[in-house]
Amino acid sequence: LAWQHQRQVYDLLFRIAADTLKQFGANSKKLDADLGMTGVLHTHSRRLDYHPHIHFVVPGGGINTRRKEWRKLTGNYLFNGKNLAMVFRAKLLRALDEQGLLSPSLKTRLPKEWVVNCKRVGKGLPALEYLSRYLYRGVISDNNILASEQGKVTFSYLNSETGKKEKRTLPGEDFLWLVLKHVLPRRFRRSRDYGFLHSNAKKQLSLV
Repeated sequence: LAWQHQRQVYDLLFRIAADTLKQFGANSKKLDADLGMTGVLHTHSRRLDYHPHIHFVVPGGGINTRRKEWRKLTGNYLFNGKNLAMVFRAKLLRALDEQGLLSPSLKTRLPKEWVVNCKRVGKGLPALEYLSRYLYRGVISDNNILASEQGKVTFSYLNSETGKKEKRTLPGEDFLWLVLKHVLPRRFRRSRDYGFLHSNAKKQLSLV
């Protein structure tokens, strides 16, 4: 579905994910604040397989506009990941359905549970460095391409489960097709800012 309707689905991923986070920030009794966040679209797994998803870096607090104060939460995460996943899933499926993108056969095959992976990243620098490398390096760096021999390409990738580097060898045309799958629609922005991190939010940022 995402591959056939890239511009629509990618845009919905951004919008629904940001809306879900904003909703949780506003509805939290302890927080009750407007959040700021930066989102980056990834279209592949570490093996370069097609796997569209979005990473969000979210500061551990937000602005309560009524009282004009900064509020933050203690602990290792802002919101419960399972609760985020349930709300995100419902919102995204409703939006896809409203745009006529969900066929009856697809609806019956959808997983009941989706995953929102929440991780505390300290001051955020490691996460920002990781995302910035992806933005400016492209799909794969030259250093990860180990060999191109006899019509086949070998590249290395980091197995996220084991933390170890592994190799993958493909026919040259299959490797090129993997890379081309991650070329975004024309003028589509891979990175987006929201809330007090948006470029037009100078007043909100001055409150922070």
